[in-house]
Amino acid sequence: MDIKAKVKEVLSSLLKVKIEELKDGESLINSIGVDSTEMVESVIALEKAFGVKLSPKEITKNSTIDDIVNNIQSKTA
Repeated sequence: MDIKAKVKEVLSSLLKVKIEELKDGESLINSIGVDSTEMVESVIALEKAFGVKLSPKEITKNSTIDDIVNNIQSKTA
């Protein structure tokens, strides 16, 4: 499974949305209305899923799926 697919799977499960609702180039707040608490929970879930340390500042409400994937890739390279 590639990073983008895994990110979408983790976020879909955590945020209780369909994977299709997670649009690659749209911010999470615009596409599915993520709030700040959900963003913190998302950071924690993604850290566990990928074994990397992410800062909540790196992954914000304005982040897109592509931004998150790039951030994780930079830490696993």
